[in-house]
Amino acid sequence: MNNSLTHVMLCSVCTAPVCTNAQVGCHAVSLNNLFDRIIQHSAKMHRVSNDLHQQFELHVLPSRNQVGRGGHICHTSTIMTPNGKENAQRMAREGLTQVILQLLMAWTDPLMNLHHSSTNVSVDMSSMVGELRRGVQRLAEKMHTLGLLTDPDSSVVSPEALMTSHPVPWRLMNLYDILYCFRRDSNKVHNYLRILKCRIVPEHGC
Repeated sequence: MNNSLTHVMLCSVCTAPVCTNAQVGCHAVSLNNLFDRIIQHSAKMHRVSNDLHQQFELHVLPSRNQVGRGGHICHTSTIMTPNGKENAQRMAREGLTQVILQLLMAWTDPLMNLHHSSTNVSVDMSSMVGELRRGVQRLAEKMHTLGLLTDPDSSVVSPEALMTSHPVPWRLMNLYDILYCFRRDSNKVHNYLRILKCRIVPEHGC
């Protein structure tokens, strides 16, 4: 995948500034449309992560028989994510939003390092994660403005705190584990966003 395609994918959520209130120079969108933009971007991000993981299995691993052997320990294992759709549906809106942001923040540095250190990976995945994180933050601000969410910043853990809390530093993970774990977490983010949308605007396609 080349850089021009990556740019097109990134611009699916950045064609115009999105405002949460009446602001000059930004494009006002409905809460439903903002959800749709972010969910579409998360779906593309997961597809790219899945493609990278599959390409690594097909062309980089010395033997297909090695795929799936052993456990994968991810640096995001300390983030308490809901297990299964029903548990995610029972989480408070604030808690589910926090989990989404924590997962996205935890992947910024590992993917930036992957982009700079691996000649086989041409996609700047850290930029995709950054765009999605900023989109989710704007979404949280809009929900807060509409009275659907408490203070969006009050319970979000900083990237520095996340870094020190990981029992498995991402720098100790090999490339295959990074790709595996990112595919897993990007799928979680996508599914959680869909669940959150159905909790907030159930009348739109849920």
